[in-house]
Parts: sequence; C-alpha cells; structure tokens
Amino acid sequence: MIWAKQWLLCCGVLWTLSLGQPAAAEVQSVGANGFEVRETVHVAAPADKAFAVLLQPARWWSSEHTFSGSAANLVLDARAGGCWCENLPDGGSVEHLHVVYIAPGKALRLRGALGPFQALGVEGSLSWTLKPSANGTDISVSYAVGGYAKDGFDGAAKGADHVLGEQIERLRKLIET
Repeated sequence: MIWAKQWLLCCGVLWTLSLGQPAAAEVQSVGANGFEVRETVHVAAPADKAFAVLLQPARWWSSEHTFSGSAANLVLDARAGGCWCENLPDGGSVEHLHVVYIAPGKALRLRGALGPFQALGVEGSLSWTLKPSANGTDISVSYAVGGYAKDGFDGAAKGADHVLGEQIERLRKLIET
C-alpha cells in the first residue's frame, strides 16, 4: 500500500508542478483512454550484463514503490508466463506484471497494471529494449496503459513517467557499479 499512496501523491504533486512548466518530455502521448511513457538511458556495459541486472528488480527497484516497503520482496520469473511478483510480510503476494516475451540481451516485455493502476479498469504493457552501441548499451523502457480511469490519465502519465524515470536511473547506476 505504501507504493499506491506515494504514487497517487506523486501524481498530484507532478500535476500541480506541471501547471507552470512544459509537459514532461518523456510522456509520449496521453488520451482519454490511456497513455504511453518512455525513458532511455545509456550504460557503459555490454547488453548481456545489463540484461542480467534488469532481471533482478529486487536489486534496483526502489523500495518506496512497493506494496511491502521493501524491494527485497520483488521476484521475477524470467520466462514466458513468469511473474514479476512481490511477497508481502503477512504471507500475501502481489502480481505486478507477467512476462509475455523475453529475448536475452535484447528485450523483456511484461503485461499488467503496476501499483495503483491495479484498482482501475486498465491494462498495461511494460517493454524493455536493449541496443548495443559502440561504447555500451542503450536501455529503453516504455509503459503503455489503456482502459478506463474516472479522473483521466494526465496526472497518471506524469506520475508513471516520474516513477519509471527513477527506476531506470537506479538500474543504470547498478549496472555501472
């Protein structure tokens, strides 16, 4: 529940701040029925190393954006049909996303509704792509969400962009250390 409360707070704060600033550059589109956000970083590491770290969200995802309050409770079963899940302290669990496509060193695609989106009538596709470059790897993450949200998707898109931007930066730092 920590993640849900913080996400909603983040959405409200970002919406308020955006009133006097241009829209976040990484929000690709927002409509009445959904949104897409995209973040990209460059890492000074080969794609296979970067991909291996990507598959360990407990090491790089922020504890502030979990239901349990601890990223150590995150697990990813990296195979088609596998779960990106979180174990809860009371013996419960959360399915954040499930794996629909995995190409080692190249791509990971998951489906589902992250955090507070689980309480809405939406579905999402979280896609990670890794592209080798001369001096490392470019990693991109996009999250496309579609469905129904009573209050629309403007604040949600900005909040999702902020949260995913934080996570991809944490992933970059871990890969490069």
